[in-house]
Amino acid sequence: MALNVAQKLIQSHLVSGDMVPGSEIGLKIDQTLTQDATGTMVMLELEAMKLDRAKTEASAQYVDHNIIQEDNKNPDDHLFLQSATRRFGMYFSRPGGGVSHPVHMQRLAKPGKTLLGSDSHTCANGCMGMLAIGAGGIDVAMAIAGEPFYVKMPKIWGVKLTGALPDWVSAKDVILELLRRYDVKGGIGKVIEYYGPGLKQLSAMDRHVIANMGAELGATGSVFPSDEEIRHFLKSQGREEDWIELLADEGAQYDLHEVIHLSELEPLIAKPSSPGNVVPVKEVSGEPIYQAYIGSSANPGFRDFAVAAEIVKGKKVAPGVSLDINPTSRQMLTDLVNEGHISNLLSAGARLHQAGCNGCIGMGQAPATGRNSLRTTPRNFPGRSGTKEDSVFLCSPETAAASALTGKITDPRTLDMDDPKVKDLDHPTVDDDMLEAPLPFEEARKVELVKGPNIKSIPKMDALPDELEVPILLKMGNNISTDEILAGGARVLPYRSNIEKISEFAFEIIDDTYYESAMRIRESGGHAIVAGFNYGQGSSREHAALAPRYLGLRVAMAKNFARIHWQNLVNFGILPLTFSMESDYDTLEKGDVVRFSNLRDQLSQGNHVKITIVGKNKALTLTHVLSKRQIDMMLKGGLINWVRDRRAGEV
Repeated sequence: MALNVAQKLIQSHLVSGDMVPGSEIGLKIDQTLTQDATGTMVMLELEAMKLDRAKTEASAQYVDHNIIQEDNKNPDDHLFLQSATRRFGMYFSRPGGGVSHPVHMQRLAKPGKTLLGSDSHTCANGCMGMLAIGAGGIDVAMAIAGEPFYVKMPKIWGVKLTGALPDWVSAKDVILELLRRYDVKGGIGKVIEYYGPGLKQLSAMDRHVIANMGAELGATGSVFPSDEEIRHFLKSQGREEDWIELLADEGAQYDLHEVIHLSELEPLIAKPSSPGNVVPVKEVSGEPIYQAYIGSSANPGFRDFAVAAEIVKGKKVAPGVSLDINPTSRQMLTDLVNEGHISNLLSAGARLHQAGCNGCIGMGQAPATGRNSLRTTPRNFPGRSGTKEDSVFLCSPETAAASALTGKITDPRTLDMDDPKVKDLDHPTVDDDMLEAPLPFEEARKVELVKGPNIKSIPKMDALPDELEVPILLKMGNNISTDEILAGGARVLPYRSNIEKISEFAFEIIDDTYYESAMRIRESGGHAIVAGFNYGQGSSREHAALAPRYLGLRVAMAKNFARIHWQNLVNFGILPLTFSMESDYDTLEKGDVVRFSNLRDQLSQGNHVKITIVGKNKALTLTHVLSKRQIDMMLKGGLINWVRDRRAGEV
């Protein structure tokens, strides 16, 4: 049978299940990626598993999110992560080395391999002909320990690209066009595979830009073929021996189809406060801006910065506008310096920041209240920038740079200049100095973990009770993001290795009384929450499940869930249920008390769970899509308990 690229990758790594969309499959994982906002929990989980050494072909820990050192917490955690990677035989990318996704692409990514990362934008490395998937940290810890990764078999969505991009239109506009058509839940349950003659017009880093924001569509992953362009990229990085050709077979089929004619695209922009709120730039032209921000894993390439430098060369940023330059890797920053682009940016009035995630995750560069910020980042969820009442637009580097010059949102096609036509360098700097290689096993086993005072053990979690009567503490709408469940930023993320402390920030953006209410009833059985469609979209941070679980959240009822957050809920023993009828969502209100009877038997015997609304003489039937393995996990109180009991049974 003729196979597409995604099917080839899945088939070659399939260890359990059948390739039937919607059924659970187990995949062998070749590589893993963790970053410092999620990696501390992963390393604590590996310690709890008593792991001797990573079982993967390559596992890398990056320090890119929490690099602001305003006190001891972040640097203490950096030392812990460094010691853990030395102990477990992993790569360690030091602070300042750059954002995980482009650095991994440059130094470790290999066509034909699987990559699992505790960051939702891990899918960016699908640009390399990999099956790259974001997941919760504990799933990544399991993969590092040699366990398969379990996921629902996705549908393969073929997106055919034809033609060539017009002047002033770039890769960011391609993925914004797909978001314009399908919004933030259009990719749920799907792997997006790009193919067609238009691929010849896209560099490896252009493909990274497109693959990265597949996460914003809710996709399981984004896949590109490994063709001559990927060979050229690996050769430029001194790694041509890692290249293999991986193309779709002639006659390969897709479950779903879409066509994007590149030549018909125009500059696009996502308005506040969703990546799916996309319109042509010309529709919002003229709105004043406070900030233009260039960088992040969504536009991490040399050309993304160089084209902005060429646009502002010899000019000045408009008065009152902050042009923030956020380099994404050390080696790319070196090239920008050597080519004179940093000088051009600084001369124009830009502000240069250290290589890392920074403002994308709310770690610095926060905009002023209520002022418009144009960003080349992947997300503009409410408050993600670090400013609660923010107004963030997502756009290409061309649009951001043009707008920085005029002081208002500007279609770059209206500038009085030609498109700079900047390309990536054929011979970029190759710099491995910030990426520490794994230690030999005998040396690694002697390493002691370095734990600062902010690192706490993972709280114990009890098994799922058979009888449960809990109040609904929150009722939320559609598209609630993990940024809203548990914020990022410099105020919150330093506590990522301290669940008790970080739980104080849970749901504060939605309801600042949640923490106190949850703590008050935590020991008397816990509570439930209700949400609409696509609950838990966005970041993979498992803290958005762990913190509410610590506060007593036992059941989440929603119209449907985003994939990674759904998996995180299951992993930590929070029961995710969906409404059998959408109208049942309207039946439940904040403050209602819901009763679950014979819950353990209900889960084990079918896909339906009946609940009673206490005092209202009403009953509802909800559904779950847990596999037999996940039901067992849920009954035991989560994945940690399940692994512990399984290993105890093997002794």
